[in-house]
Amino acid sequence: MKSSYLRSSANDSTPIDPSLTLIRIGEVMSIVGLARPTIYKLMNEPESGFPKTVKLTNSNARGAPVAWVLSEVQAWTRGRIEARDEVAA
Repeated sequence: MKSSYLRSSANDSTPIDPSLTLIRIGEVMSIVGLARPTIYKLMNEPESGFPKTVKLTNSNARGAPVAWVLSEVQAWTRGRIEARDEVAA
Protein backbone atom coordinates (compact mmCIF):
# COMPACT_ATOMS: atom_id res chain seq x y z
CA MET A 1 0.00 0.00 0.00
CA LYS A 2 1.29 3.45 -0.87
CA SER A 3 1.71 5.67 2.15
CA SER A 4 2.23 8.93 0.29
CA TYR A 5 -0.84 10.44 1.94
CA LEU A 6 0.70 10.17 5.40
CA ARG A 7 3.41 12.78 4.84
CA SER A 8 3.28 16.23 3.30
CA SER A 9 6.23 15.49 0.98
CA ALA A 10 9.01 12.98 0.46
CA ASN A 11 11.53 15.25 2.21
CA ASP A 12 9.27 16.39 5.06
CA SER A 13 8.49 14.09 7.98
CA THR A 14 5.72 16.34 9.35
CA PRO A 15 2.35 14.51 9.44
CA ILE A 16 -0.43 16.14 7.49
CA ASP A 17 -4.02 16.81 8.53
CA PRO A 18 -6.24 13.91 7.32
CA SER A 19 -9.29 16.19 7.34
CA LEU A 20 -7.60 18.35 4.69
CA THR A 21 -5.98 15.57 2.68
CA LEU A 22 -7.56 14.48 -0.58
CA ILE A 23 -6.83 10.99 -1.86
CA ARG A 24 -7.58 9.44 -5.23
CA ILE A 25 -9.40 6.20 -6.00
CA GLY A 26 -6.28 4.00 -5.87
CA GLU A 27 -5.56 4.97 -2.29
CA VAL A 28 -9.24 4.61 -1.34
CA MET A 29 -9.24 1.08 -2.76
CA SER A 30 -6.08 0.26 -0.80
CA ILE A 31 -7.48 1.61 2.47
CA VAL A 32 -10.94 0.00 2.32
CA GLY A 33 -9.98 -3.15 0.44
CA LEU A 34 -12.76 -2.79 -2.14
CA ALA A 35 -12.74 -2.53 -5.92
CA ARG A 36 -13.64 0.63 -7.79
CA PRO A 37 -17.14 -0.56 -8.87
CA THR A 38 -18.01 -1.54 -5.30
CA ILE A 39 -16.90 1.84 -3.98
CA TYR A 40 -19.06 3.70 -6.50
CA LYS A 41 -21.99 1.37 -5.76
CA LEU A 42 -21.67 2.14 -2.02
CA MET A 43 -21.58 5.86 -2.77
CA ASN A 44 -24.96 5.51 -4.51
CA GLU A 45 -26.47 3.75 -1.48
CA PRO A 46 -27.10 6.45 1.18
CA GLU A 47 -27.52 3.84 3.92
CA SER A 48 -23.93 2.66 3.38
CA GLY A 49 -22.58 5.96 4.67
CA PHE A 50 -19.66 5.78 2.25
CA PRO A 51 -18.02 9.19 1.86
CA LYS A 52 -18.90 11.37 -1.11
CA THR A 53 -16.30 12.63 -3.54
CA VAL A 54 -14.86 16.11 -3.81
CA LYS A 55 -14.78 17.45 -7.38
CA LEU A 56 -11.28 18.55 -8.36
CA THR A 57 -12.41 20.59 -11.37
CA ASN A 58 -15.57 22.36 -12.48
CA SER A 59 -16.21 19.73 -15.13
CA ASN A 60 -19.46 17.76 -15.01
CA ALA A 61 -18.23 15.26 -17.59
CA ARG A 62 -18.15 11.60 -16.76
CA GLY A 63 -14.62 10.77 -15.72
CA ALA A 64 -13.91 14.24 -14.33
CA PRO A 65 -11.28 14.02 -11.58
CA VAL A 66 -12.53 13.47 -8.04
CA ALA A 67 -10.97 12.67 -4.69
CA TRP A 68 -12.05 11.67 -1.19
CA VAL A 69 -11.23 13.25 2.16
CA LEU A 70 -8.81 10.91 3.92
CA SER A 71 -10.36 11.36 7.39
CA GLU A 72 -13.84 10.50 6.02
CA VAL A 73 -12.56 7.29 4.42
CA GLN A 74 -10.78 6.40 7.66
CA ALA A 75 -13.95 7.10 9.69
CA TRP A 76 -16.02 4.88 7.39
CA THR A 77 -13.44 2.11 7.78
CA ARG A 78 -13.50 2.49 11.58
CA GLY A 79 -17.28 2.25 11.45
CA ARG A 80 -17.07 -1.06 9.60
CA ILE A 81 -14.64 -2.38 12.22
CA GLU A 82 -16.91 -1.21 15.05
CA ALA A 83 -19.92 -2.86 13.38
CA ARG A 84 -17.96 -6.11 13.20
CA ASP A 85 -17.01 -5.86 16.86
CA GLU A 86 -20.64 -5.19 17.88
CA VAL A 87 -21.82 -8.31 16.07
CA ALA A 88 -19.05 -10.39 17.65
CA ALA A 89 -19.86 -9.16 21.15
